[in-house]
Amino acid sequence: MTTLFISHGAPTLAMEPGKTGEMLHQLGLSLPRPRAILVVSAHWDTPEPRVSFVPQPDTLHDFSGFPKAMYDMHYPAPGCPELAGKVVALLTDAQFNIQRDPKRGLDHGAWVPLMMMYPDADIPVTQLSIQGHRDPASHYRMGQALASLQDSGVMLLCSGAITHNLRHLFEVQRTTSSLAYVTEFANWVGDKILDKNDEALLNYRTQSINGVLAHPEEDHILPLFVALGAARGPAVRYQPEHTYGFLAMDAYAWAA
Repeated sequence: MTTLFISHGAPTLAMEPGKTGEMLHQLGLSLPRPRAILVVSAHWDTPEPRVSFVPQPDTLHDFSGFPKAMYDMHYPAPGCPELAGKVVALLTDAQFNIQRDPKRGLDHGAWVPLMMMYPDADIPVTQLSIQGHRDPASHYRMGQALASLQDSGVMLLCSGAITHNLRHLFEVQRTTSSLAYVTEFANWVGDKILDKNDEALLNYRTQSINGVLAHPEEDHILPLFVALGAARGPAVRYQPEHTYGFLAMDAYAWAA
């Protein structure tokens, strides 16, 4: 089965899919169909790892100020407590203090890309949180612990952003061409992933000249390290577009 890292962009991707939405749609058609999906989203950040045991997760509209149509959207995929139990077992064996969550639904880092990939919402899905106060190495170890899930037909869908400096949301026009640091950092990440240079990626804040500028906070890049830890085989890079001048919408697929 496949491990993916995708840049989920703004919630309005659900209404304005553009080139990114088309890319995600084609991935859903071309990749092996998963038995279940584990989403690691930048929008669920907890002190310790938590995994959702909800049999029927709600669609969380975890944003404000968007058109009413956004709040009318729902992604009624079934949950997967069975998969959640396996996540607990694997992370416990790896010495993580994993916690069970009886209520957590699907945030927009999960349901928006899933709506593009699997619009029928017929694949069981559950979520695992990130820990924004912990470093990339901790998330890489988490991915390593979860890698065997792929052997049973589980897709790891790690959802964040290659670049995510929200300061520039208020400083550039929506139609602005990509800022120079966005292109440079996205290509730096791409080169290191394709070279399998995980050590440089884990130390991106010192190894890349634009690492801190691209991610003043680390939450949106941490899912990438879960994917890197779990990944098997060579990566394929997708570069559909840059949006708002500061969001590189790159995605990566590792197919075992």
